[in-house]
Amino acid sequence: MLFNTLQQTVELGWDFYLPVILFVLLCALAVPVWAAIGVSAITMLVLSGSLPLSLVGESLFEGIDAFALTAVPLFILTGDVLVRTGLSRKFLDVAEALTQFAKGGFGSATVLVCGMFAAISGSDAAGAAAVGRMTIDRLVESGYPRPYACALVAAGACTGILIPPSIAYIIIGLVLGISASTLFLAALIPGILILTSILVTNIVVNRIYGYEGGGNISLPEYLGNLGRALTSGWYAFIVPGIIFYGIFSGKMTPTEAGATAVIVTIIIGFIIGTLKLSDFPAMLISSAKVNGIILPIIAFSLPLAQALAIMGVPQGFVFAITSLTEEPWILILMMIGILVAAGCVMETTPNIVILAPILKPLADNIGMNEIQFCIMMITALGVGFITPPLGLNLFVVSGITGESILKIAARAVPFVFFMLIVVLMIAFIPAISTTMLPDIYK
Repeated sequence: MLFNTLQQTVELGWDFYLPVILFVLLCALAVPVWAAIGVSAITMLVLSGSLPLSLVGESLFEGIDAFALTAVPLFILTGDVLVRTGLSRKFLDVAEALTQFAKGGFGSATVLVCGMFAAISGSDAAGAAAVGRMTIDRLVESGYPRPYACALVAAGACTGILIPPSIAYIIIGLVLGISASTLFLAALIPGILILTSILVTNIVVNRIYGYEGGGNISLPEYLGNLGRALTSGWYAFIVPGIIFYGIFSGKMTPTEAGATAVIVTIIIGFIIGTLKLSDFPAMLISSAKVNGIILPIIAFSLPLAQALAIMGVPQGFVFAITSLTEEPWILILMMIGILVAAGCVMETTPNIVILAPILKPLADNIGMNEIQFCIMMITALGVGFITPPLGLNLFVVSGITGESILKIAARAVPFVFFMLIVVLMIAFIPAISTTMLPDIYK
């Protein structure tokens, strides 16, 4: 019924059907997402006449010709330098010292270090790989079953796109014309709530099954261990401090904060002797590979979004959905369902560029604040990263450990449940996303 209404509203033809079929077919054949989107976008542009073929190249260039996007490779490089200099292990030492008083302390430390890494790199997959290599074996030694340890890291790594600064918020800001700095500020409380939900889930599960003991430590011993960890690794927190202060004080744009963070991390690496000039080629190549996946997706997705807009698909989608129901709470649940499912099967970037222009008119139609919509969208997509059985983070962690994806997915269910509660809170309580913002955005 929904598809028939959409078809009648927009008068869809082969200029829509063929690109969609091509996209699904290419993805099924394991063609890279950017190539599948590129073929589908060019096919739609040509068949619909939305853009002459001679201007496709110019349109692709304009899709990535944005100063804000410069922050993306900078944050990716910062995360890579962070790992290579060993600063990420300093985060783990401090997180472990902070949580040593509680049962399940190292599990909680793992979640905290995921959040710390997220506050610098802005990437969930990078966080899953980096933190997973440091913590999974130790989690198993602490008493956690390996599938659950993998699920814990996969869940914690979701904060990579949820805690600012985040590449996802930079991209959705570019697509919808919203300042990335504003979105970073709005995402602060939701990001902390998601991190807290993962911590609480691990504590509850650990108490039920008794995976990890600990917590029998006196106050002087606790303070002594924490003091030693901070003394040994205080300089690692200079980097997130610069990023947060620069962006949230308004003295730096995300791009400037990213550039400063890269330089400071490199300087610290040279000072402490963990970074050498010979490390740079591999480090730059690694970051370039990740960036080389993201930017082509953006380049091809934006013209595709323009073609969909010209064909009236977003407006038709709103009409088709609201013809089924006009209850705002039902429409919100439908959007969340779409976003979690999309996050489960596809990376964040194409989901944002394709779905944001389609779903935002629906959010506008029910009176949802545009900032609230962006935070809800990114958070729901983040939940999709660990939603069984196809979540991206599940595959990343499985790849570095060799553990069965299905076993990891089964242990990820409690995390999905508690994270969805936070998504619903964000969707139905605007203040969670707007409290930190100036009145003009509320």
